[in-house]
Amino acid sequence: MRTTFLCAAIVTIGLVVGNRTLSAHHAFASEFDANRHVVFTGTVSKMMWVNPHAWIYVDVKKPDGTTEEWMVEAGTPNTLLRRGFTKASLQPGTVIKVDGYQSKDGSLRANGRDLTLPDGRTLFLGNAEAGSEGAPGAVKK
Repeated sequence: MRTTFLCAAIVTIGLVVGNRTLSAHHAFASEFDANRHVVFTGTVSKMMWVNPHAWIYVDVKKPDGTTEEWMVEAGTPNTLLRRGFTKASLQPGTVIKVDGYQSKDGSLRANGRDLTLPDGRTLFLGNAEAGSEGAPGAVKK
């Protein structure tokens, strides 16, 4: 009887803690709109190499000369490392092209799909959820 109660308690605690952890990670569709495709070129101001997703801050000049700061969500740091991308790969001042999907609320946030570096290499940033044909797996030439 005690063993049954102890096992039930452990399973319940595991489900509660596991559910909390799973719900903390969002799905693409909860924040971003696959119908709001955006492509822009700008200058990296900083990169936050944090879990669960890395963030790239990009200053984008508008036609009127003003600047907007876009936040671009990338994959997890571990995923980016496996694709050949490191903290040192993207320094402030680097001009990049971003291809992704804007947030549902219309703010200057995007889920990045591809990032094109000044030398022409393209890095797959996102996941295969947003209508892409799948992750290429590495930095492409």
